Amino acid sequence: MSLSIATALRDPSLRVSALAIFFFGFSGAATQPYQSIIGIRELGLSDSGYASLMFAAAAVSVTASVLMGIFADRLGDYRTSILYVALFGITGFGLVYLSATITAFVIAKLVLLPVFGALNSLIFANVRAASGGLAQSQLVAVNATMRATISLSWVLVPGLVGIALAGSQSMLPAYLIAALAAGVCFILAAFYLPRPLPLDNRDDAARYRILSSLAEVASPRVALRILAIALICSMLFVNDAVRSLIIIGKVGGTVRDIGIVVGVVALLEIVFILFWSAAERRITSLRSLVIGGTLYAVYLALQGMATQTWHIYAQTLLSGIAAAAIISLPITYLQDLIADRPGLGSSLIAVNMFLSAGISAVVFAAGTRIGDYGFTSILGGFVGLAGVVLLVVLDGSRGRAKA
Repeated sequence: MSLSIATALRDPSLRVSALAIFFFGFSGAATQPYQSIIGIRELGLSDSGYASLMFAAAAVSVTASVLMGIFADRLGDYRTSILYVALFGITGFGLVYLSATITAFVIAKLVLLPVFGALNSLIFANVRAASGGLAQSQLVAVNATMRATISLSWVLVPGLVGIALAGSQSMLPAYLIAALAAGVCFILAAFYLPRPLPLDNRDDAARYRILSSLAEVASPRVALRILAIALICSMLFVNDAVRSLIIIGKVGGTVRDIGIVVGVVALLEIVFILFWSAAERRITSLRSLVIGGTLYAVYLALQGMATQTWHIYAQTLLSGIAAAAIISLPITYLQDLIADRPGLGSSLIAVNMFLSAGISAVVFAAGTRIGDYGFTSILGGFVGLAGVVLLVVLDGSRGRAKA
């Protein structure tokens, strides 16, 4: 694992990308835990209005990520794209903080911040482009290091922001903090990210047009594999929806138990993200994904059957090691689906997140209609296993060939 960290620190582009993605995660971790409080309680949005806004924002975000990926590939310059979307983040977060109105909140969440969300895909695209000479195992390790950096921001920032604003009557300063973090991303890209070399004229310029790029994403070879990964990753969203409800309901826990479990799992994820990237030297990415997805399905089933608080605590190790696999490993897998298009390939990360969230919403609605939250957890595990099976059907022979 020291190899991935040493590689990231040695290459200027990777080193700056790691810092930028930390501060990108910083901006989200500073605001997302409190955005419903700000939008509903402080600014006066209705519950249904807030839910509709969040869905629309997610759709705009995935569209922005794909389009920015296409444009960045066409330019062959991810630095410029990063600069522009960072400005959207500074403007969006700053607008909410300075205006403190429903109109500003809606404009920011529906237009400005979804474009800023494309920064995640663009940074991974820049990492991919800068890692062209690395072996596959090294590339997985570098991506895992980047993903662990995001997780680190989520471990550190929410608690620090909560402490800083504990005596405040408003949570709006969280958006000022996020604007400053977005500003750091801009500064890092503007002054420290190496400028790209001039791009030679392409013979296949037609391939970089929007419709041609979208057709490439929608092709059966790519789309079916995105679906398989989305089914697997949907388990993370199902768990986010039901875990707290199971803890304070079926198993008789408290809000304190929720905080402890979430914190422990987040720390374990960082450790095991590095573990899984090290495992790439011995087993293929496909096998790692299959193992991780299967373990997470088992975890969801056990969580659904839990009846006491200690059951939840006992499952944190399994949750951490399995979640780390399906958080980090799909990044390289998705990029490899369109390997020669770093921007478009990396935008599939956002497509996967959008589809995963949509699948989990269907699972939650169906599970809670048929049974309780425990049943919903078990159902989410079966859906994830369906993704594992589809992945094996699509790529099983390739995985055995590389073994």
